[in-house]
Amino acid sequence: MSPNPDPWSAERTTAVAAAEEAGALLRSRFPDGFAARAKDQLGDVVTDLDIAAERLVVGRIRERFPHDRILAEESGELAGDGGGSRTWLVDPLDGSNNVVIGLAVYVVGIALCVDDTPVVGVVHDPMTGRTWSALRDGGAYGPAGRLPAADDRPLPAAGPLLAWTQGHGVPRDDPVACSLRHTLELRSRRLLQLWAPLAAWAMLARGDIDGFVGYRAEAIDLPAGALLAREAGVALRHLDGAEFGGGFGGPDTGRSFVAGRPELLPHLLDLVSPFSPGTQDTRTAETAPTGPTARRSSAAGTSPLAPTSGHRPGRPSA
Repeated sequence: MSPNPDPWSAERTTAVAAAEEAGALLRSRFPDGFAARAKDQLGDVVTDLDIAAERLVVGRIRERFPHDRILAEESGELAGDGGGSRTWLVDPLDGSNNVVIGLAVYVVGIALCVDDTPVVGVVHDPMTGRTWSALRDGGAYGPAGRLPAADDRPLPAAGPLLAWTQGHGVPRDDPVACSLRHTLELRSRRLLQLWAPLAAWAMLARGDIDGFVGYRAEAIDLPAGALLAREAGVALRHLDGAEFGGGFGGPDTGRSFVAGRPELLPHLLDLVSPFSPGTQDTRTAETAPTGPTARRSSAAGTSPLAPTSGHRPGRPSA
């Protein structure tokens, strides 16, 4: 018997169906048919749509794969009975803060990881009804079929079009985050802050934007988006240029990344490398000369980043 060419196809089918069913629920009650409450004093919110969509997705996964562990944004860890290495990540409504203010930028995200490696990723946009999915080493797919490789187009004269996210645990006055974001704003054509990281990952996979930068990103939505982008031909790196796996494990200090089309990656790394762990004086980087040599010299030395904070399921990224 020949090996199965798509070993995760059943899992993707289940994830796509669950995401689209949850998306129909969300769409039917947006923008008026839900209630919201504050989660904390930082402005974080949860709606009854989050709860209902999560219950639906978790139920569908449990029906088909009862032995698997699930990490869900609102419910936290739901242990399976198999004790294996498979973990589902469920973000039932990525963009809750947008929904509360009536902004139609929100998606459903589902991933399956084996150990800390994403093998299935699904992003569904309820407002357009479009779904993007990916299998590890099996490509990325959208409504029209397999996503083509990113176009080899030159860097725009006005700079790249980028998206930004930072984890919920990052203080607003974090010096590294503030300096990195300001540098990107100065040296890009536009820096999008969508409050829905999975929407940005889908845009990157489609080629709508040139790059995506994350600082201590949230774990719950990272694997689905990172896999989708990688299988669409996007290069993913840590800020220091090392390969970025896109898993959910470990502290958030290991989840700072830069992602972009391969031909633009050297330029993007040149922008972010002064802010990688082990650099110093990053707060002056936005006013330093713009040449690569000048930026690298300004980053010499060592300095710790902001204190580590572990992932807490249920915290949307900014």
